[in-house]
Amino acid sequence: MEVDRSESENVAVEVNAKPVANQGAGDAESSHSDRLRRKNKKYARSNSKEEGVTTVTPLPKYRSWKNSRRPRNGHGRGLPKKGGAGGKGVWGAPGSELLEEFVEDANDPNYDSEAVSNGDVEFKQVIVETDPEEVVRKCEPVILEYFEHGDTNAAAEDFLEFVTPKRSHLVCEMIVEIALDHKPSHCEMASVLISDLYGRVFTAKDIGYAFERLLDKLPDLVLDTPEAVVMLSNFIARCVADDCLPPKFIQTQSSATLNAPAKQAILRADTLLSMKQGLVRLDNIWGVGGGIRPVKSLIRQIQLLLKEYLTSGDLAEATRCVKDLEVPHFHHELVYETVVLAMESINSGAEEQLATFLAELRRSVIVTPDQMDRGFLRVLEDMTDIVLDVPLAYIMLDRFMERCQTKFRLGEEVLKKAPSRGRKRYVSEGDGGAIKDHALKLRE
Repeated sequence: MEVDRSESENVAVEVNAKPVANQGAGDAESSHSDRLRRKNKKYARSNSKEEGVTTVTPLPKYRSWKNSRRPRNGHGRGLPKKGGAGGKGVWGAPGSELLEEFVEDANDPNYDSEAVSNGDVEFKQVIVETDPEEVVRKCEPVILEYFEHGDTNAAAEDFLEFVTPKRSHLVCEMIVEIALDHKPSHCEMASVLISDLYGRVFTAKDIGYAFERLLDKLPDLVLDTPEAVVMLSNFIARCVADDCLPPKFIQTQSSATLNAPAKQAILRADTLLSMKQGLVRLDNIWGVGGGIRPVKSLIRQIQLLLKEYLTSGDLAEATRCVKDLEVPHFHHELVYETVVLAMESINSGAEEQLATFLAELRRSVIVTPDQMDRGFLRVLEDMTDIVLDVPLAYIMLDRFMERCQTKFRLGEEVLKKAPSRGRKRYVSEGDGGAIKDHALKLRE
């Protein structure tokens, strides 16, 4: 039969114990019998369900139990009573010290009447308002950094670190002011930022108050940004279209007393919103900037830019238009179209003007040397197709490259791949020795 150890218990079994025959013996024999009984007493583990089977297992000596809390009767697991909370001179249950309520006694020599724990001190939340100048100073780097990475969540977390509800209108005001000095693509990012911060950093009331302040400062903003009236009206109309500003704002400002530029901005914003499908068009009010535009659209704008430059001769305006394209990775197409236009014009004045244009782009590092060389190499690769439309393309290309070489330095790879058969063909058509001498000079 298996021994069920889970129901076993410790009992004391007497081994070799002599029965006491005479209960009336003397005290000496009784005490001697008790000593023998204690001496021959062994502890054993037995199962109450078993009958006649006893397994004797010696337990530790009594001396090792001296300081033990285990019960002497062999029952229990040896744990302290009541989880350590019972008995005299014990620490109590773990964590019980946190539940005790400490009451200070006024008669205590260490009693402090001004202590915080006396209940006489009342705590209130006090929000320290930041100075407006400090908020403006901290907002500017956050907005400029947002124009670089475009992450509205990161910008919102940065604003929440120092902006309080009473100063939140300054955030919207600074976003618009800084965007006025940047590109249309940055204005689009500013509109998106205002829309994403609405309800998180500032409310519609804060946005309205910010635009009221901007309308009051509009005469001063026009001095730095001549197009501030148009741009501010675009921002107001875009906020209304994005449901960040109620349409009632424009009606309220129309009936208010405003300065002349502010009235013009409000009137233009009202016109934008009242147009047919105006809310849909306002999504692209800042245009589609950068590389988002289709390639064909970019090429068309570059061609119009060059033709306008040949007509007006305004080099500064042409340079500004190139910057507004915001496609530095596509400037090789600008160089390509410029060289092709110079060959098609067959006009020394137009060639000189276009060479000056490329030289200015190269000098101001708007077009990098890599993009410049790449544009010329593309022209050299397509010469077999270009010559079908422009029979004199080879000699015109040589003449234009010479003009460009005098104004700025072309790459070595471009000079190596420049064709030489065009000069022979041009001379074979009987144009005289002057052209031949000119070709010899180019070879030298």
